[in-house]
Amino acid sequence: MRLRYLTLTGVAFFSAFPLYYSVVVASRHNSALAEVPPPLLPGGNFFANVARVFDTVPFGLALLNSIIVAGSISLAVMFFSTLAGFAFAKLRFRGKNAMLVITVATMMVPAQLGIIPLYMLMIKLEWTGTNYALIVPALVNAFGVFFMTQYLSRALPNELLEAGRVDGCTTWGLFWHVVLPAARPAAAVLGMLTFMSAWNDYFWPLVVLTPDNPTVQVALSTLASGYVNDYVLGLAGTAIGTLPLVLVFALFGKQIIGGIMQGAVKG
Repeated sequence: MRLRYLTLTGVAFFSAFPLYYSVVVASRHNSALAEVPPPLLPGGNFFANVARVFDTVPFGLALLNSIIVAGSISLAVMFFSTLAGFAFAKLRFRGKNAMLVITVATMMVPAQLGIIPLYMLMIKLEWTGTNYALIVPALVNAFGVFFMTQYLSRALPNELLEAGRVDGCTTWGLFWHVVLPAARPAAAVLGMLTFMSAWNDYFWPLVVLTPDNPTVQVALSTLASGYVNDYVLGLAGTAIGTLPLVLVFALFGKQIIGGIMQGAVKG
């Protein structure tokens, strides 16, 4: 038992140390990178460096854009993926298996192949430079549909759906009152993964957004550009940009545990 706890402690330490050391460097001057031995305690310049970040790039707007985009995409993916997963897992309709295969097959197509036609579509819709160009194309994805289909096919008994139909529930009523409570644990996991993916997305926002309306990742790339790299400035921005992810993990972790307790179905 002690060896197990020691192992877990060591894994947690080595996982969290890079984040901690980035905060240490972000609270000092660039000269701290050349010190031997390297500093292990935070300095007193963190807030001054954070102020420089907000003075250099519109980082407040970038944080707001990333929160809106990642939050909207996560909620939409959880809802639409659960809805589609319910249909594929429990409903009967013509062409269901073929449609599921086609949906899963799209996961094998690199996203970079669709950048040019997607950008041309955004130009026609006049969405370039806006958050609509980031949110609408990502409202649902094949991974989410496949993930929720596999989960609901095992976690949602047919007897429970039949009991709901006997009580007079429509298909939409079954989805709201039976499927969503049972899907909460998987939806929370999908929401975490989707939020992290949308928050860390860099290539498509770089293509479709303008420099005065960036997301966090585009703003961080601006901080890291230039003839002389200001590592302290970049790490200060990274520390701020990582904080929302930590909060989301903490909040959704509680939701996963609560969802397992509330959404579990006893046989």
